[in-house]
Amino acid sequence: MGSSPHALFLPYPAQGHVIPFMALAHCLVDHGFKVTFVNTEFNYARLVAALADMEQAASGRIELVTVPDGLDLEDSGGRSDIGKLTAGLLKAMPPCLEELIRRRGDSGDQITCVIADQGMAWTLEVAKKMGVRAAAFWPASAAVLATILSIPELIARGVINANGLPMAEGVFELGPGVLPMNTAYLGWNHLGDRTTRLMLFNYIFDNARATAAADFLLCNSFQELEAPVFAFAPSIIPIGPVRAAHRPGKLVGHLWPEDTACTAWLDGQPPGSVVYVAFGSFTILDRRQFHELALGLELSGRPFLWVVRQDLTDDMADAYPPGFIDRVACKGKMVRWAPQDQVLARPAIGCFISHCGWNSTMEAISNGVPLLCWPYFGDQFVNQTYVCDEWNTGLKMVADESGIITKEEISCKLQELLGDVEVKNRAMALKEAAHRSATDGGSSYQNLTRFVAAMKE
Repeated sequence: MGSSPHALFLPYPAQGHVIPFMALAHCLVDHGFKVTFVNTEFNYARLVAALADMEQAASGRIELVTVPDGLDLEDSGGRSDIGKLTAGLLKAMPPCLEELIRRRGDSGDQITCVIADQGMAWTLEVAKKMGVRAAAFWPASAAVLATILSIPELIARGVINANGLPMAEGVFELGPGVLPMNTAYLGWNHLGDRTTRLMLFNYIFDNARATAAADFLLCNSFQELEAPVFAFAPSIIPIGPVRAAHRPGKLVGHLWPEDTACTAWLDGQPPGSVVYVAFGSFTILDRRQFHELALGLELSGRPFLWVVRQDLTDDMADAYPPGFIDRVACKGKMVRWAPQDQVLARPAIGCFISHCGWNSTMEAISNGVPLLCWPYFGDQFVNQTYVCDEWNTGLKMVADESGIITKEEISCKLQELLGDVEVKNRAMALKEAAHRSATDGGSSYQNLTRFVAAMKE
């Protein structure tokens, strides 16, 4: 194939997908690949706006290109509606991708392989149509991917019906030792109204079928973390954890400007003392819950670093409890967005209050940080089950009878978690396992090396 293979990267246009895709892109660059990295026009504008130094955009052998997502550029709210965004992508992207691959070939800069998000597996069919090798990359847990690929079996077993709805509430198992799955936590039944959920189920089911076109099915996990899943579904190849933050000066893929000064603040705090709080890019808290979280952090008496997106709750200009900011000025720090992997690597971090997105979960694992779990939607509930019931590296938040996680619950769970030496020891053991897997001779390292060699043939 030649000495400079050229990979086209196609992440689903959401923060939790762009970051691991960018990390994998850097891995391939390290192995001699040229990368064309596709963002939607809307996300490209956000990515560039978030860069402190525009020189990062060149990022060596990674070229950023754009395609439309099928929505008006002014319709930023529509991109928070996964159903609406997905429908737009299906309409707008296929012809653009064909044209991009064709244009690169005509210019002598041929795309030699496509690495597509499994959440957009339909793009693999575009690659095959254009005669290009294709791989799918799943940036979440292997357990959730195995569940998606098992949809026909789940229908046949009567676990779900043809519309993806549970036939009965309860727990089911995919195979021996595989994490038991609760029908209440099937990701496609966690978003929007009934019409949106059916559309998402059909989209996910179609993607499961389209994944058969992939020459490789990669996953951001590692063998020791989910061994029973990889035994059950050997087509899923673990290459994780892929991490971008360990490539200083390189493009990471954040869509919000980072407050990098918060790391200096952390370096001034005692080891293991700080509570880090972050809920990813989608979680929304109502005003009452936002207040309880703020007051719970205050009540704990612990120093904290809290990522408060401008849309985390309504009307951020008047969101905090009266007097809160003044009362916590010496202990608390609130930022709009943080360089999370760098934050979690700081010795000052004692634990992480998280929505349990897979990126956050893997970053916590990679840094040996215990988790206080507060899932919001989708696979986050499955990840919470892993953390609290399988790995025992964290605790669950428990809501009261009105559905609110109270300040007392937050403060008590923080004291419990930060005082549990065994949880910390288990978190550190997983950190060591993650490091072994991703370094020379480790299982993920070997899997990635074999994949690279195959893509260069």
